[in-house]
Amino acid sequence: MSQKQNQINIELSDEVSKGKYANLAMIAHSSSEFVIDFIQLMPGVPKAKVNSRIIITPEHAKKFSIALNDNISKYEQKYEEIKDFNELPKFPLDVNNQENK
Repeated sequence: MSQKQNQINIELSDEVSKGKYANLAMIAHSSSEFVIDFIQLMPGVPKAKVNSRIIITPEHAKKFSIALNDNISKYEQKYEEIKDFNELPKFPLDVNNQENK
């Protein structure tokens, strides 16, 4: 007997399909979740906003880490090695959790 595979239909709205650009990610965690904030920094602009926040379980964070590392390896094999973050310019960060009013 063959087993039926579970199939999930994933819907991608027009708005989400456009994506959001981020050149900085900040990660925080608790015992039950990881919070990943994706931020866009603009040159010469002293303020940046979080444009997307993803909250995932520790188990999914681990799976995401493995998948991301696998894709980075594939990218580097096909294109070029990605420079170490320590070689890139540093940005001074002032993190503040207040909403703009």
